[in-house]
Amino acid sequence: MKRIVTMMFGCFIPFMMAGFASLALGAAGDATHGAAVFQSCRACHSTTEGEHMTGPSLAHVWQRKAGTLDDFARYSDPLKRSNIVWNEQSLDKWLANPQAVVAGTSMTFAGLREAKDRQDVIAYLKAVAEGKAPAAPQRGGGMMMGMQSQKMNLKNAPPQGQVVALSHCKDTYTVKTADGKIEKVWEFNLRLKTDSSALGPPPGKPVIVEAGMQGDRASLVFAKPGEISGFIKETCP
Repeated sequence: MKRIVTMMFGCFIPFMMAGFASLALGAAGDATHGAAVFQSCRACHSTTEGEHMTGPSLAHVWQRKAGTLDDFARYSDPLKRSNIVWNEQSLDKWLANPQAVVAGTSMTFAGLREAKDRQDVIAYLKAVAEGKAPAAPQRGGGMMMGMQSQKMNLKNAPPQGQVVALSHCKDTYTVKTADGKIEKVWEFNLRLKTDSSALGPPPGKPVIVEAGMQGDRASLVFAKPGEISGFIKETCP
């Protein structure tokens, strides 16, 4: 009888441990703190539906199959083949180490070490999907001609962000904005970009924004690639 009880208890321990682990992982995170932790993700991901950046919008990532947004074209093939569904367990592993979950993913994020931070971000993403997201904390940061680096509606750019003339001489760009100001920028510090989304600039009216990236001082955003070469004038005083 003692042997049977011992065997039964020995078999029961793994199930108890698995149950405790599941309960711990499923414990509700702090969505408000998760919104603060998520600020480090906002350089690549938006939580606004349909607003894709370097990575896809995470507005409805909860319970979505990985790599399936029709209007996002930059998923890696390994992620599209992964058959992952984003829930507490899969997101916790992904946020800890994306490469360990999907080898060859284009996600270069190093991961969140703290389990609490991961659970709080997961709670935040779930709240976003449910339309109950807490307000994201405001971030400080530099300015470039009055425009912030976070993605915004460039069609509503203020005069100090509207570029009316751009010339290049040797290693320097000269940028003139609608408020009449002129600024000189080393060519290696000015990144030329395009934004064809609904938030992009009007055709023929590029907008300059703070780059917020190492080595770049500012980004000059055009509505489409064909505008770039025609807008830049090669001239030296």
